[in-house]
Amino acid sequence: MQTTLQFGPILAHLDRLLQGLGETVLLSLASILFGTLIGMLGAVGRAFGPRWLSWLIAAYVELIRNTPLLIQLYFVFFSLPLLGFKLDSNTAAIVALSIHLGAYATEILRAGIEAIPEGQIEAAKALGLSRYRIIRHVVLVPAARAVYPSLSAQFILQIMGTSIVGAIAAEELTAIANNLVMQTFRSFEVYIVIAVIYFVLVQAASLLFAGIGKLMFRWKT
Repeated sequence: MQTTLQFGPILAHLDRLLQGLGETVLLSLASILFGTLIGMLGAVGRAFGPRWLSWLIAAYVELIRNTPLLIQLYFVFFSLPLLGFKLDSNTAAIVALSIHLGAYATEILRAGIEAIPEGQIEAAKALGLSRYRIIRHVVLVPAARAVYPSLSAQFILQIMGTSIVGAIAAEELTAIANNLVMQTFRSFEVYIVIAVIYFVLVQAASLLFAGIGKLMFRWKT
């Protein structure tokens, strides 16, 4: 018995797929923004903060890196309401994704900070620069430049990681795809279309991050 691929029933719901794609992009951008901010604060805290703060950040990093993202997502969505923090599915997804990325970004940026020569920091102190300016201009910016390829790769993983937030009823691309499978019974065609969309999205994001890197770090090494 031969079966033929029929994409017509899937493309009839293209508007829903585009809506899911928009939600995926929104979740990705928000979580990358907040996750990077968490990572910057965490890396600086570990490198320049008091010992108790460094230990606290290290504990957070190890906890997040050694537990599944799905469990973290469930904890934010189902457990936080027991403590009085009730979040809708999209907000819970952004919080969980940001916390998850923040742990990885902390370690990536910390590696960049540790690669900064100590003499460079001492020279900045000798010039009378404030602690804030030393951290920002002498340490953090060169560190970010050094680890940006690793950081942008983590951003790509973050985009693909949004595919699991349908587990808490967030209407992103994969959740829409699963609903279409139940409606059309065309799972093969649905997931082919979704795979193509994700491929195009990731390729576009890779080009975007590469362009941002060239724009932000224009000076020569």
